[in-house]
Amino acid sequence: MIRLQKLLAAAGLGSRRTIEEWIRAGRVTIGGRVARLGDRATSADEVCLDGAKLQLGGAPSAARELLLYYKPVGEVTTRSDPQRRPTVFERLPPPRNGRWIAVGRLDVNTSGLLLLTTDGELAHRLMHPSSEVQREYLVRLRGRPGPQVLRQLLSGVHLDDGPARFDRISTAGLDEEGAGGRHSAFRVVLHEGRNREVRRLWSAVGFEVSRLRRIRYGSVELPRDLRPGGVRSADPALIGGLERSIRGTRQPRPPSRRVPTPLRGVDRPRGGRPPSK
Repeated sequence: MIRLQKLLAAAGLGSRRTIEEWIRAGRVTIGGRVARLGDRATSADEVCLDGAKLQLGGAPSAARELLLYYKPVGEVTTRSDPQRRPTVFERLPPPRNGRWIAVGRLDVNTSGLLLLTTDGELAHRLMHPSSEVQREYLVRLRGRPGPQVLRQLLSGVHLDDGPARFDRISTAGLDEEGAGGRHSAFRVVLHEGRNREVRRLWSAVGFEVSRLRRIRYGSVELPRDLRPGGVRSADPALIGGLERSIRGTRQPRPPSRRVPTPLRGVDRPRGGRPPSK
């Protein structure tokens, strides 16, 4: 027997967090009684959500699905929106089994790679803070921060919900658009997914993010030939690599407390993907 939320997540019914909310709200029953957090069950038990019996046999791991979606600006990462804005789920093909679960979120003004899976347990592990899965972004800023600002972002700044920092910052060239070309672009890496964390980190040191795009989540990169609004199914090898990146070990974080000259921790351009236009 395993914990109820893990059982339902493995069946692709939702993320663990979502299922825990169902349990707290009294929406889930086991054998006719209202379930509680901490309850355990098997796929043979009669588990119901809002009175409807759930199918818990689950799909074999080979049938699990993972989508790579290029989220455009203007869409929200939710199934329904009170403001009637378009959602990422409106563009997705139907899954073979279960339903799509978003691995984390991107805010309405952020574009880029969004992973979706039918495996709730995989989604949970990819999002859990203990996994320290890296996220990489392309950032376009108003203004040009100096070396001291970049060192501060690598050392850490205090946000409303606690200290935060980037693991790595790489210069991505200067953006000559705007008055006098006073814009700059960077690639940044961090290992957690707090709400609007990239934007808040730059704001804390006095810079406004004008464009933000996620280009990597764990071992999965945004395909160069995928256009905004496009979707692509991941093959089993890609899913396996993503699982191996979180299985049993934390991803190593590059050192950032002590950083080399001349820009102390800021990597030079490496010919990566250009900033969003």
